[in-house]
Amino acid sequence: MNFLAHIYLSGDDELLRIGNFIADSIKGNKYTMFPKRVQQGILLHRQIDSYTDHHPTVRQSTRRLHANYSHYSGVIVDMYYDHFLAANWGDYSDMPLDVFAGEFYTTLETHRDILPERTLGMLPYMKRENWLLSYASLEGLERILTQMNRRTAYKSNMHLAVHDLRAHYTAFQEEFTVFFKELLIFTRAKIREADQ
Repeated sequence: MNFLAHIYLSGDDELLRIGNFIADSIKGNKYTMFPKRVQQGILLHRQIDSYTDHHPTVRQSTRRLHANYSHYSGVIVDMYYDHFLAANWGDYSDMPLDVFAGEFYTTLETHRDILPERTLGMLPYMKRENWLLSYASLEGLERILTQMNRRTAYKSNMHLAVHDLRAHYTAFQEEFTVFFKELLIFTRAKIREADQ
């Protein structure tokens, strides 16, 4: 899963959301330097990633892309799934997506002092281009995939992945819907465990 899903899956707890959001920047046991609830968010992120990577429905999605994108297929599917979450946001939240995104950007600014350098460097671009909201449209998703292709020195061809999404839109959407229901159950259980 990508940014939007990780934030959403953290529930209403600001520090848990921050931890889940910054987790890719925190290697090994360096998570122990953060406040307890942020630590739990980082560990939750890792659990979500492991669950996602091994899930048969997600593997079905990535297999459809593997011939064209090789080991980048998983990253692309993460982006597709964020698109489906954003595009169908009303099925998952009563709060409009633009409000949800705005509140999360405010949360990040409020807690700047605990954000890693990588996140601080990314934050202005994320806010300016409103990444969380842009996932909802294919045009916005294509912009993000094009930026990611640049970051891979144009080796990934991710900028072309929207064509694959259009070609197999219904199949990817059905896979997302099945998988996300199961991921919600898994994540809520992990949060309950952390709360005990």
